[in-house]
Amino acid sequence: EVQLVESGGGSVQAGGSLRLSCTASGFSFDDFEMGWYRQAPGNECELVSSMRSPINTYYTDSVKGRFTISRDNAKKTLYLQMNNLKPEDSAVYYCVADRFGVTIYCTGRLRPDYWGQGTQVTVSS
Repeated sequence: EVQLVESGGGSVQAGGSLRLSCTASGFSFDDFEMGWYRQAPGNECELVSSMRSPINTYYTDSVKGRFTISRDNAKKTLYLQMNNLKPEDSAVYYCVADRFGVTIYCTGRLRPDYWGQGTQVTVSS
């Protein structure tokens, strides 16, 4: 059974930091591109960051320079270090995995194969 279990969400003030973790099981972690989506109430789902390898990463413009994605293949864990958080970063963050790549689409046939349950991040001003 495939599982993606997120942790590390919470409530912080603007300017603070959080580190999200996603522990994977049930598939060959090394062979999959991993990523983080987020969705705030009333907003569309957004791809925040994705990573297949240290030299193959993606960040949406609004988080560049503030967020860092990383993965530990030995621990089958994906991370998202979030610094200088802003109220507009508040959302539910989802860990995703797809063998063929993580796209900007969170619905439809290009939606990643595997999703975690989500973890809430709330940033107050």
